[in-house]
Parts: sequence; structure tokens; C-alpha cells
Amino acid sequence: MTSRRLRAFKRWMASQGIQYSDALEFTDSCGDGIAVKALCDLREGDVVATIPKLACLTVKTSSACPIIEEAGLGGYLGLSVALMYERSLGENSNWAGYLQLLPDKELLPLLWSLEDVDQFLCGTELHKTVKEDKTLMFEDWKENIVPLMMSAPLMFSPEFFGVEQYFSVRSLISSRSFEIDDFHGFGMVPLADLFNHKTNAEDVHFTLVSSDVESDNSTSGLNDVHPYDDESKCWNSPPDKEEPDSLLTELNNACDTDSSSSELGGDPTTLEMIMVKNVKAGNEVFNTYGLLGNAALLHRYGFTEADNPYDIVNIDLKLVTDWSSSRFSRRYSRVRVSLWRKLEYCGCGNEDTEYFEISYDGEPQTELLILIYIMLLPEVAFNHFDMTTSVSGNYSGVMLYQKGNTIWVEDSKLTRDVLLTKDVRRALVSLADMRESLYGSRCLEKDVEMVCSVQDRKLYHSWMLCESERMILKKLRAYAAVAGQSSRTGRPSSLRKHR
Repeated sequence: MTSRRLRAFKRWMASQGIQYSDALEFTDSCGDGIAVKALCDLREGDVVATIPKLACLTVKTSSACPIIEEAGLGGYLGLSVALMYERSLGENSNWAGYLQLLPDKELLPLLWSLEDVDQFLCGTELHKTVKEDKTLMFEDWKENIVPLMMSAPLMFSPEFFGVEQYFSVRSLISSRSFEIDDFHGFGMVPLADLFNHKTNAEDVHFTLVSSDVESDNSTSGLNDVHPYDDESKCWNSPPDKEEPDSLLTELNNACDTDSSSSELGGDPTTLEMIMVKNVKAGNEVFNTYGLLGNAALLHRYGFTEADNPYDIVNIDLKLVTDWSSSRFSRRYSRVRVSLWRKLEYCGCGNEDTEYFEISYDGEPQTELLILIYIMLLPEVAFNHFDMTTSVSGNYSGVMLYQKGNTIWVEDSKLTRDVLLTKDVRRALVSLADMRESLYGSRCLEKDVEMVCSVQDRKLYHSWMLCESERMILKKLRAYAAVAGQSSRTGRPSSLRKHR
């Protein structure tokens, strides 16, 4: 039986011109929230929904648009003000039927207390990021929202525009917003955010036909920024009330009607949701929010996935220099890093947060192997190498000397097998140990069934993130242990130079 809030939402969609296929069924459960299922077989290419752009909640469509634009607020900040303002209007908002369906907030790490962030995320990829996010967003609120409340307290009351309310809407925008087009920018797209995420299992996708009326720069494709940054042929308006046999009626209509998508699509002012895969009757219809690891999923959307093939672990450059400095000296480490940079190599990120990625299968980024190799070069070989490159000015085809053997650093000649000496492999194990030590005294092993039964989402998903990262570090150690045997395969590895 359809819940009251879903019935209200369906009536609101009908009033806004949002259409969806009768082959879609919306379910609402206390534990799992709202999901979308197929009442009958859906086929690739079926258009299952059209959503007018004017039904989307954006800065441009909000009744607070003039004030937001006059204040120069755009992007997520402008959308936050629009969402808070429409919430403050209650039933008078044009989006009242949609807003009543949304939760007050999503339980993202952004909304956790600092104590919980330190307790649950210590050592993970998110620990530092979430704390920085909280600081920056508080500054955004103080610098941009507080002046609005002071200038027009009746319109922007603390009840709806306080710091807690700002963080709450930011969590909704992070987990549910889409980039619509250049004119509208980011926005909340009703119906689109009902489809749940599943990695590598996208069933439905959004497309957008550009509109010359709205903007000369409108895009022709809709970029998913949501998860909730990436979501039959028969059509009926959503019913105003539910009939006892409505489920059977919808199923019969969905399977018997043969309306073509071309009859209802093609409007440049609307968004289309198109099936990209066949889905059998009774199965849930999934969107995908992108090829994201668990750190990104938890950060943006508040959940994790078991055995996520896009998981990674980062090893900071500082951790590498700390390892080197513990063996040699800080000056020694700085000189070796300097030569590595002369060769035009670098890690990911920027100078403030430079790091190396360890992939899901435990394979380290090649730039890390090169840096460790240079760190471990004997002094005579290193000095000769440094002098040769400095005099010639040739950093694209330089030579490394070790024990009298000359190795040309060229993409076509250097393989991982050359870099993975016994000392380099030992260094990888040491770095894995140092990286894992950042988790502190948290239990290394837990009963999976016990954790899965815990209702505390923070505990469960932080545990999932921590364990997925530990597993990658375990694979890194295994990679280092067997790397010396890989020469039998003769598998080359390209060296990516960042110029």
C-alpha cells in the first residue's frame, strides 16, 4: 500500500507536469526508505519519466531568486538558500509536495559531531577531509547567510536559516542534487532522487535536450552530481487517490499499453529518464552515482558498499618522507624528492595534500615506486645520476645507476620489475604498516554479522570504510611479497609523467 507522503508526492508531480511510466512502482519502507521497482519488464531505450525543468528546485526557479542573485550567491551556496527559503514557506511553497517527501537531513559525516568524526573516521581517507569541510561550511554560513538574516530577519529567520539548518540542506544537496544545465546550474530534481545507487549496475540514466529559449549555453547531457554525483512506454498522470485494485490496474496498463517514447519526449524544456538496460518485472531499478570508492560514497551520500571495486587507499607524500627520514635524514629525503620532481614526476592532489593511490587490488601508483627507488639509490649512483641530468638538462631520458648497471628511465624500457627491488618491496611493506597505524587502537577484526546487525549507520559504514582500506593495505603487502616473481610474465608498466 502506498504511503500518505507518496500519495501527496504523486499529486504534486501531476500538478507540475512530471510524468512517469505506469511500469514503475514506488515503495516506502521505514528501514530502507523509498525505492523504485519495475512492475513489468522494462526495455533498454524506454523513456520512463519526463521532468520539466521548471519543476526542479534551483536558484532560477525559487521565489527567492532575486535576493539570492542580488547577494551574488551561486552554486551549492545559492541552492542552499533557495532550499531553506522554500522550506520556510511551508505549504505556500511551490515545492511543498516534494519537500514533504525529503528527510530533514541525510546522515553524512558532515553532520557528525567532531567527537564522532575522530572516533569513527580516525585514520581513514575521510578524517581530515570531513573536519576541513565542517570548518569551511561554517565559514560559508557565517559570511553569507548571517548577513541575509540580519538584513531581512522576517524573511530569513534563524528558525530556518540557522547553522544547523544550513548543514542539513547541504547534506541533502550533496546527496540528491544534479547539475541540470548552464542556465539552471545545480538543482533538486524531484523523482530523479528516488532511484537508489548500485555500483556498475545503472539501469536508468538522465538526458537533457538543450533549450535555446533558456540559455545559449545549455548543455545536451545531464551530469549526475548526486547519489542520490550519478539513477514502459506507457504513461498516465499520477492518481489523486489510491484505489484498492490500483496495483493490478497499473500492472495491466503498464504491460498492455504501447505508447512510444517519441510521442512524449523531445521537449527541450524537460529532462528525460531513459532505461539503459533491460530490467525484469519485480526488480529494483537502480541509478548509479558514479564509479566511486567507499570513501567518496560515505562522504557524499552517507553509505558504503561491500567489495567495492573502486576503493582506493592514499599514501601521503609526507608519510613517504617520514619513512625516509627515519632511515636517513630529512635533508637526505628533501634532496631525493627534489630530484624526483626534476624528472617531472608528482603524486595526485596538490602541493598541500600530495598523495599516491593504492588500487583495489593493492597495486601502488608507479610514481610512488619511482620515488622509493630514488630514495634507496646508493649515494655514488645518486650523485652521478643527479650530476648527469643537471649538466645535460635531459629529464625525459635520464639514467639511473645501481651497482654498475645502467637503467634508462623511458616509458618503453622501464618496467615495474626493474623498480621492484627487494629494498623497494620492503619499503612498501613498511609504508603499509605506517599507513595502517593511523587507525589507532581500533579493533583489527570484528564479527561481521554483529556489525551488519548494528542499527547505528555511523558505526556500520565507518567500519565498512575502515575494513575496506585495511584490506587494500593487506593486498599491498601481498603485492610486495610476490612482486619479484612477476618478471616471469614480462608485463611492462608505463611511467606516467605529469608535465
